[in-house]
Amino acid sequence: MLETKRLTLKNYTQEDFDFLYTMTSNPEVVRYIRTGEVYTKEQTAAALERMFKLYEKADYLGLKKIELKDTGIAIGQAGFLPQTIEGEAFIEIGYWIAKEHWKKGYATEIAQALRSFGEETLQLDEIISLVHVENEGSRKVAEANGMTVKKSVELKGVPVNVYSTKQS
Repeated sequence: MLETKRLTLKNYTQEDFDFLYTMTSNPEVVRYIRTGEVYTKEQTAAALERMFKLYEKADYLGLKKIELKDTGIAIGQAGFLPQTIEGEAFIEIGYWIAKEHWKKGYATEIAQALRSFGEETLQLDEIISLVHVENEGSRKVAEANGMTVKKSVELKGVPVNVYSTKQS
């Protein structure tokens, strides 16, 4: 679907379950995802199934596996997710990077590529990123992606900043 200088985004397949589970079962990786709790194998399988369903709705939807272009090693996931915030529909750029690949600029690189694709190819007027208020890494990625805080909300009891490409 999308490539950058160092990264490739690919749809997940059933064979990617073990990789996905290494991320969803890592407390540091999921600390700021949803309620911050690690996923069981069953929850990870259900998450993978949700991705497959999103792929069926539109090929650009859903989190996709991020691979290093030069080695094919999976390092995370990113993509477009439909979100409803206070009754309003949005498309979110979401991203998770496996801990051993943090602080290498991969999240920023893929998030910026997704924003460009969303605006230029999909003609989206506004794209958001949902960032836990304590997640400094994702805050920096959203800001590097030219996003600013649109509002703060609580999702499933978790305080989240809604970053937006639309300047208010």
